[in-house]
Amino acid sequence: MTVETHFFPTAEDIPNSNLPLIVITGEIEADQLTANDVQQRFRRHGWQGTWVYTVFDYWHFHLDGHEVLTCVSGEAVVGFGGEEANGGITLPMLPGDTVIVPAGVGHKRLSGSSEFKVVGGYPPGQSGTITRAGTVDVEASKREIAKLALPERDPISGAAPGALNAWH
Repeated sequence: MTVETHFFPTAEDIPNSNLPLIVITGEIEADQLTANDVQQRFRRHGWQGTWVYTVFDYWHFHLDGHEVLTCVSGEAVVGFGGEEANGGITLPMLPGDTVIVPAGVGHKRLSGSSEFKVVGGYPPGQSGTITRAGTVDVEASKREIAKLALPERDPISGAAPGALNAWH
């Protein structure tokens, strides 16, 4: 398993976070990579509200929940933190790749195959209401995000804190 972290500055229209984006590769075996298996894994580790879809093709973030995304099919290039010129990054997402996105961190599918699907989920008591970049006051958003509890368990391994050690 490989774990990377990425920090993003506040953007004009995206609050981002003081917590890093966590990227996990090499943790989920190919035979455990069905959407159903990944959803069950998240739930076993205390993450809820699971779903299967793609990543939206517009900049958005969540004010009311941290989010985990695991690619289960296809491939895509996803932007995180806003435009690269403003400190954001682009990451390829392939089957088995996972990102744990702190509340407030902008993300957007930049390109991808028609088969690209991710399983998403949220820590207990949190959700992924979509907020489009530029639609809310960034400073007020940061105050709301700061009230969110940190998840206790890594959604992939179930360890406490596991890959979330960077947040604790």
